[in-house]
Amino acid sequence: MFFHIKELQYNAKPDRPDPVYAKKLQEVLGGQFGEISVMMQYLFQGWNCRGEQKYRDMLLDIGTEEMAHVEMLATMIAQLLDGAPANVQEEAAKDPVIHSVLGGMNPQHVIVSGLGVTPTDSVGYPWNSRYIIASGNMLADFRANLNAESQGRLQVVRLYESTTDKGVRDMLSFLIARDTMHQNQWMAAIEELEASQKPIVPSTFPQDLEKQEVSYSFMNFSQGEESRNGRWASGPSMDGQAQFEYIHEPKAMGQIPVLGQAPAYIHNSPIPGVPAPAANQPESHFVHS
Repeated sequence: MFFHIKELQYNAKPDRPDPVYAKKLQEVLGGQFGEISVMMQYLFQGWNCRGEQKYRDMLLDIGTEEMAHVEMLATMIAQLLDGAPANVQEEAAKDPVIHSVLGGMNPQHVIVSGLGVTPTDSVGYPWNSRYIIASGNMLADFRANLNAESQGRLQVVRLYESTTDKGVRDMLSFLIARDTMHQNQWMAAIEELEASQKPIVPSTFPQDLEKQEVSYSFMNFSQGEESRNGRWASGPSMDGQAQFEYIHEPKAMGQIPVLGQAPAYIHNSPIPGVPAPAANQPESHFVHS
């Protein structure tokens, strides 16, 4: 059950209208790493959580907060659109919509949403649920969450740098600060989970079933050997199970792939000297009536 409180979590008051910046701000609302994405990601992870209740509660806490961030951005975008579509009286008298489009405004802010926010990114691509990760494995999910907050904070910082509007910057500074907390939050949760289980996901798969000869080998598959100098190329592995090994010239370990001739009814190009294999005709829905 959710309750809506009328006051915003933090102020969302621009100093002046700016329809072009409203278009840019759509990215951190409805883009791949926007607030809608993290809101849905955390909520679905929480609803699907079968682990300790503290993780479920934490996920629903942060997912609900992200709803507040969506509301703040929606309010800010709508207010940035005040005074749209044009800010030059003479051009507005000619054709305000065309003027706004030529000026870089998102035309859907006029045509579709009536000077309101849309669940899209900065180029109008609709938000979709493929952006979110909710796998049921908390360590895998929390690492994805850390990435989402890292990318999101990066984009908000770039937007902060691209405006001089004090009101916009004030709201963005709040979101940047919350992203600082959320990155710290996910790092803390990841550290806690790694301490109670193996750091490799999934930790429940028996390692003796994997090809352990290559489990800790870094393979140099490009020109140059600068990669040899990384932490990943020598010394103890991060899971503490082995030593990293650097392979200068990786050797092919598989067969040369040779595919056989397809049955005649497939009508592929024939292989010279190789007869098509005998095969039963396909079922009726493959055959011309």
